[in-house]
Amino acid sequence: MSSLNVSDARTGTLPWALAGPRYLIGSWVWRALAYTLTTIMVGGVLMTVAFPVYAPLAASVVMIESRAVGDVIFLFLLGVVMVVCFGPLIAIPLGAVERRRLRIVLPGPDHSGHREPPAGLWGWFRTRYTEAATWREVAYAAVMLVLFVVTLTLVGFLFTTALTLAATPFILQSPEEAPLSMGPFQLYSSMDALPFALASPLFAIALLYACGLLSYGHGVVARSLLVGPPKEELYAELGQVTESRARLVNAFEYERRRIERDLHDGAQQRLVALSMDLGMARVDLDEDSPADRRVVAAQSKADELIDEIRELVRGIHPRVLTDRGLPSALAELADHCPVPVTVNADLPRRQPPHVEGTAYFVVAEALTNAYKHTEANAVTVHADLREGPRGDVLRVEITDYGPGGADPSRGSGLTGMADRVAVMGGTMDLSSPVGGPTRIRVELPCTTEQPQTQR
Repeated sequence: MSSLNVSDARTGTLPWALAGPRYLIGSWVWRALAYTLTTIMVGGVLMTVAFPVYAPLAASVVMIESRAVGDVIFLFLLGVVMVVCFGPLIAIPLGAVERRRLRIVLPGPDHSGHREPPAGLWGWFRTRYTEAATWREVAYAAVMLVLFVVTLTLVGFLFTTALTLAATPFILQSPEEAPLSMGPFQLYSSMDALPFALASPLFAIALLYACGLLSYGHGVVARSLLVGPPKEELYAELGQVTESRARLVNAFEYERRRIERDLHDGAQQRLVALSMDLGMARVDLDEDSPADRRVVAAQSKADELIDEIRELVRGIHPRVLTDRGLPSALAELADHCPVPVTVNADLPRRQPPHVEGTAYFVVAEALTNAYKHTEANAVTVHADLREGPRGDVLRVEITDYGPGGADPSRGSGLTGMADRVAVMGGTMDLSSPVGGPTRIRVELPCTTEQPQTQR
């Protein structure tokens, strides 16, 4: 059964019809004729519309052999500007027409590969002029002009020859037309023209096969340039990218927690034990002796190092975030911030750990920027859950009442925040007019699933 289906699929294509004996009496010959005639029609319209756009480039190519180098360069640059500015406006509707016309000779998917543009004229221009699909259509418009000339020339020659040969006996019925020159032959009567009339069907058959070959070749070029991958394939690739990103984030999160655990349970505990040993050593020393002073200094340095490790551990992954959730972790951040911070976290339930971690570090970075790089006298942090198209969305908004004017291009802090949010599939908006306030709004989907890492 499967072999029959494969055979049917093969014979249902134009190449197999051209290779078979039944091409001239099948439906493919009419489809090839229809595609060829519409190619001439569409090509003629395209030639009229696109001539002003492509004319400078064509002129620069024609003038290459001349010595007017300056004129060639000027025409080439002018042509490039014309194609970049106006080429997509011609090529996009042409591509839409050609994808529908392609069904005549190459049935199959006809997805354009274009993305859905945002609302508004500027959104359409920005999307279309930055898509690879658009510039493939521009390239196809140039190829279409060449194919139009080739098709018109070859088909016109074969059609005119076949028609002329078939009409020679009727032309020579009039004595005024004799003799008729056919290359090296001179025809004086209808009987002299009969062999040429009998050759007319051969040119007609050649015309039909030429239409089939030209149509198939044109269709292959059109499909390679105009048809994008199916949406199912794009969705599959997007799913693979999302899963890969989730695995990377999960591996990074696990590695960070491991470092935090090693510091908390290893180095920090040993430093605490060292500080206690130094304290016990002071009992056996005379107070204010040189040895006692050195032990006191060493103990002080050990205590400072313990505080630094605690701050480092808190920066890697705060214990309160794991134990008590995001609201408590944000409250602890506010307590440690030199700038007065008001926290309003209306979260009825816990979010996935990676979502809480991302929100926490965004707030931590924002508060650090507020007291290090601005003169903000107050900061507010608001966090809540909202209903999204695919589930809950955690929204976090940080507002610092400083001078404003924050620019992501002048530092890596805001860029790093945006990258961290983007990795989680979220969005970050920054509003920082001169004079303030600076407002950072982050939205994180709470349905992002991460694969479990082997431990």
